[in-house]
Amino acid sequence: MSFEKRLDELSKLQGYQKPAYHQGVLKLDSNENFAVSRQFQQEIIDIAKKNADIREYPLGKSERLIAALSKYIQVPANMIGIGNGSDQILDIILCNIASKKTRILTSDPTFGFFEERCKLYQIPTIKVPFSKEMTLNVQDFVSRYKNADILYLDSPNNPTGFQFKKEEISDLIKRFSGLVIVDEAYGEFSDYTVATMTKKFENLVVVRTFSKSFGMAGLRLGYVVASKKFIDVFSRVLQYPYPINTMAIEGGIAALQKSHQISEVISLVKSERARIIKKLRETGAFDVFDSKANFVLFDARGADKRIYTALLEQGISIRKLGRIGKHEGCLRVTVGTKDMNSKFLLAMRDFLQ
Repeated sequence: MSFEKRLDELSKLQGYQKPAYHQGVLKLDSNENFAVSRQFQQEIIDIAKKNADIREYPLGKSERLIAALSKYIQVPANMIGIGNGSDQILDIILCNIASKKTRILTSDPTFGFFEERCKLYQIPTIKVPFSKEMTLNVQDFVSRYKNADILYLDSPNNPTGFQFKKEEISDLIKRFSGLVIVDEAYGEFSDYTVATMTKKFENLVVVRTFSKSFGMAGLRLGYVVASKKFIDVFSRVLQYPYPINTMAIEGGIAALQKSHQISEVISLVKSERARIIKKLRETGAFDVFDSKANFVLFDARGADKRIYTALLEQGISIRKLGRIGKHEGCLRVTVGTKDMNSKFLLAMRDFLQ
């Protein structure tokens, strides 16, 4: 195939759609963790600057980060790999493990980047739709197992916030014979993690990130937990020689040393998430879905475009998603600080008056 023809093919793909950029607004559209304080951010940057010499390649520094991660998630260091955000790790897995003949079983919807990457590599997907209540049924996946080679679940799911019960996802992993990828980008906000299950299941790969829980989206720092054999191949053969810059590595180590502060932030986000769900439901104007992530999805019942515009006029940006499953006008709001969330809820109350 000629270069021009291939370029024409690629130009027809949509690619991952990032939210619109609006300067000077209250940013509740990208699931960033603004509940992490500026002070925490400054402390880890100061430590990173002190420990980093950017004239050098980060030889030996990745190992220090992996050792800190091993302590944090209670998994041996030789079962952990690192990457330039969880996106890059997922991309490496797809372009090296899957092919045009590989069939990936996942939910509909699922993480948009993963979907678009499957389209890029022409990897066929089998999709299990969410119910009207934005939940998934385990048996809907099991019934499709024989037709699939890889199972991908973002847990909690983005954009719905849904998460299977721990025993259900454990059963799904146990019964599937192929590769199971569990994307735990929002894992710390949920009820459990399956990272330690990698000690038991050789076919399980868990992808995680510092972007959400640690509020470090700008440093692009992710990691993967899997069997020793998988991590050996991933780190030695598939991954770039230096996938993470020195500042990100040192920042990650510093953040892990202060993980007790993040635990307090997680508790706040969970409490505020419950408040947002409760207040939106009390209006009676929306279908509001349960969430185990740091965001809340709701169907505005046809008023989604008006709400999105009205909020933007008041300096608040949320994510306009439109149709998801059986719901036509979905919006997603990130859980921020108490003050941020109160501003959002007040603006929503004003819209309904």
